[in-house]
Amino acid sequence: QVQLVESGGGLVQPGGSLRLSCVASGSIYSIYTMGWYRQVPGERRELVAQITRGGVTNVVDSVKGRFTISRNNDKNTVYLQMNSLKPEDTALYYCQASDGSRSYWGQGTQVTVSS
Repeated sequence: QVQLVESGGGLVQPGGSLRLSCVASGSIYSIYTMGWYRQVPGERRELVAQITRGGVTNVVDSVKGRFTISRNNDKNTVYLQMNSLKPEDTALYYCQASDGSRSYWGQGTQVTVSS
């Protein structure tokens, strides 16, 4: 089992920045990919960015150039640096970890972009 705890969400004005963090515990040796997803009420959860244990990243086009994903394997932590935030980035952001056969999810952290 893997447990994930997110932090760093909040309310920010358009154009502002936030950094999300996600700490993994439990059977962390099995984790290969970690990532961030987001979900707006009434819509499906969507991928934002992923990073492998080796540091290979995948960032979706809608946030490319504004969001950066990084990972500290020693601290079992994945980060999402979000810059130039837009109101459409408002969502519940979930941390996800995968061992290749199973996905684990955090409880989510709310990000609200509003003036």
